[in-house]
Amino acid sequence: MNLEHLKQELPFKWRVQSVNKYGANCVAYIDARDVQDLLDDVCGSLNWATEYKDHKGNLFCGIGIKDPEFADGEWTWKWDCGTESNVEKQKGEASDAFKRSAVMWGVGRFLYSMPIVKLDSIQVDGKWHAAYNGQRIYSDKITDACNYKLNNK
Repeated sequence: MNLEHLKQELPFKWRVQSVNKYGANCVAYIDARDVQDLLDDVCGSLNWATEYKDHKGNLFCGIGIKDPEFADGEWTWKWDCGTESNVEKQKGEASDAFKRSAVMWGVGRFLYSMPIVKLDSIQVDGKWHAAYNGQRIYSDKITDACNYKLNNK
């Protein structure tokens, strides 16, 4: 098992982090299922595990890895907490905690060197949304718009 392989780049998408009259800031993110697949591939499905704990109102996730190179083949754990998402708060918090604890192992760390992509914005019914060419962009097209903007500076 080579834990350095956990640092490889994974497929990523873009989401709107914030939007106002000055534009929409978009950040790259990875899906929790891709993190799980990478852990299975690198560690083996029986050599990693998760555990969740509530601490002072914050949900923490730990990812433990059992590696024969570790002392006595014991489990080593790395933890981090998550934040609620705007949709499905509890599920989003658990997923965020999981992905943040994976970063402690090196998974997805490449995302922190990705630029923030700024798209235009448009106001519809009093609310600001990401836009391209004066048209609202829905969430399923944000990744395409961000990739296009990055590749056509």
